Amino acid sequence: MANAVDHTDCRVIRVTVTRPAHGLVRVAVVDKCRTLPVLRTAGADDERGRGLAVVEECAWRWGADRLAWGKRVWGELRCGIDG
Repeated sequence: MANAVDHTDCRVIRVTVTRPAHGLVRVAVVDKCRTLPVLRTAGADDERGRGLAVVEECAWRWGADRLAWGKRVWGELRCGIDG
């Protein structure tokens, strides 16, 4: 979400939470900027630049899709249910 706020002039940023399959939750941020994000390694003294690294650590998988008018960055979380 922070990347969308920082890198787009669009006044509307959409966050969606869906359940594409049993045991799977997808969180996505959609904005009108067509530039895809790049995973990078922040330095120890950097105050920014860790957002996608956090997503990569927490998500089962993540990605970015170009849309006709912008992009969607998403991460999927596995929600294991035993029993």
